[in-house]
Amino acid sequence: TRARLVGGLTARGLDVLPSSANFVFARFPAAEQARAAYRSLKDRGILVRYFDRPLLDDGLRITVGTDTEIDELLSAM
Repeated sequence: TRARLVGGLTARGLDVLPSSANFVFARFPAAEQARAAYRSLKDRGILVRYFDRPLLDDGLRITVGTDTEIDELLSAM
């Protein structure tokens, strides 16, 4: 599931930082894009973490969930 999540995010132009945790951190080209993606996902009931602070505001922290949850997230993006 993690590899599919990372592959799906990378295919969408995001830079995914290496991680062994139960989440990935995906960076967008600009902070505005990360903020907009966070709001759009939240409006759809898909919860991810957005940090509105320097050095983190261009990315989203996404928990590695079930296959169904990952499918929903990637479809929404």
